[in-house]
Amino acid sequence: MVSKHKRIRAQFRTHMPQKLTAEIINAAIEGLESQKRRIDSQIDELRQLLSPASMEATPSGAVAPKRKISAAGRRRMAAAQQARWAKVRAQAELPSSPAASKPPRQERKLSAAGRKAISEATKKRWALKRAEAQKPRPTAAKAATAKKTTGKKQKKVPRAAEAVVTATAQ
Repeated sequence: MVSKHKRIRAQFRTHMPQKLTAEIINAAIEGLESQKRRIDSQIDELRQLLSPASMEATPSGAVAPKRKISAAGRRRMAAAQQARWAKVRAQAELPSSPAASKPPRQERKLSAAGRKAISEATKKRWALKRAEAQKPRPTAAKAATAKKTTGKKQKKVPRAAEAVVTATAQ
């Protein structure tokens, strides 16, 4: 018995290729261009139904000539745009409300006592680290026996007890 989920997935399964090749892309472009031509012709037919006299003056598919703006018109547009930006910048400089503008945060400074406490704590940590490095390590014989007994569970022995055992063995 096929589950409902599998039946739904089988209905909506898409068969898209994993990689788009140049051939597939070109075929898609051609198909879309043919659809565009068909839609353009249908739009032209509808426009002719609306006003046949106005459509006869311009052939279908022809683009209207681009409007040219005079130099004086461009200068007026540039001046108007500059005025708009000046107005925006002027409003940005003025604080909108006292609550919205916050004073700049002061830079936090470390006091001499704080710096000294940090330094002492760091020195203490490094002293402990060096002391750990100076402690004797287990010998090679112990390491070999530890490797042999990997199948067995080993009891965890505290380091202090381990140091006593190594001291008595020597």
